[in-house]
Amino acid sequence: MLRSMITATNTMGQLQKQLDTIGHNLANIDTQSYKRTETSFSELVRQQYANQTNEPEETNTYGELGISQGTGAKLGSSLVFTQGSLKQTGRALDIALTVPNQFFQIDVNGETQYTRDGALYLSPTTDGTNRLMLATAEGNQVLDENQNPIMFEDNFKELVISKDGTITAVPRNDEELPQIFDLGVVQFDRPQMLVQNGNNRYSLKDLGNNQLNDVLTFLDGELRNEVSMQQGALEMSNVDLSKEMTDLMISQRSYQMNAKSITMGDQMLGLINGVR
Repeated sequence: MLRSMITATNTMGQLQKQLDTIGHNLANIDTQSYKRTETSFSELVRQQYANQTNEPEETNTYGELGISQGTGAKLGSSLVFTQGSLKQTGRALDIALTVPNQFFQIDVNGETQYTRDGALYLSPTTDGTNRLMLATAEGNQVLDENQNPIMFEDNFKELVISKDGTITAVPRNDEELPQIFDLGVVQFDRPQMLVQNGNNRYSLKDLGNNQLNDVLTFLDGELRNEVSMQQGALEMSNVDLSKEMTDLMISQRSYQMNAKSITMGDQMLGLINGVR
């Protein structure tokens, strides 16, 4: 009886985490570039008990005579980087990446991080020059393909961004040369190595024995034509409302069932304790 109550208690704790994750997904259904978190369950612990057999201990695999007994469920989670829908804004500095697993490179306090949030802005530099820095809504610098900040001389009339991520600052004076930069874009071959930092920013986990080139590919040089983006649009969240609501109801029912099993176990222990 105690084992059943422990199993239900462990499972309820993991179900609560799943409910929190679903709630977080639903709260960000209108957040641009948000990537939902998917959850799945696995057995927390499994213990194998063998009935008496004539086989030697070292060769007994517990076969059909064995009994498996678990002690709860463990929640696993993973980010889903499927493409979100595009929202047309008409704003020149709104950029939507149209290929999954491609990310902009940004500088966050000296660390290179990654984002798919293409709502960009121009911010005055603090070096005393008459230049404008390309930045995110948080003020983080957007990097070019050489991982340098993108800065424009303040003498252009418009910005044109091509499908492959080339930014052209068209000068006011037709006799002047345009300013041209290539946005720093990477393709993640192993997106599971990314961790969330909040505000649609991601960084890499500890690579361990993995090489950086095995995890991501820098889309520059000859690989530039693999970049795909659209100016005047933003990628929206990839949260599916109907799926999240279905998962929410299933999780709530599972939580109620486990809570009921604890109540029943408590009642049965009360009956046993009342036996004289």
